[in-house]
Amino acid sequence: MSRPMVRIHNIETDEVIDREMNNEEFAKYQARQLEKEAEQAKADAKATAKAALLDRLGITAEEAALLLS
Repeated sequence: MSRPMVRIHNIETDEVIDREMNNEEFAKYQARQLEKEAEQAKADAKATAKAALLDRLGITAEEAALLLS
């Protein structure tokens, strides 16, 4: 698997360098990806729980919003 690319743009000389991430950059990238996946899983679980609660109550999200306003 090839690694993501890093673009370095020197504004003064207008030189652009594209290269693959080095080991340190790639490790940070992978850690960020895992964090994003965990956050998405947490958001999905919360949405599923919310939908299940609304279903048990027999109301829609709009009706719940009216009750809480």
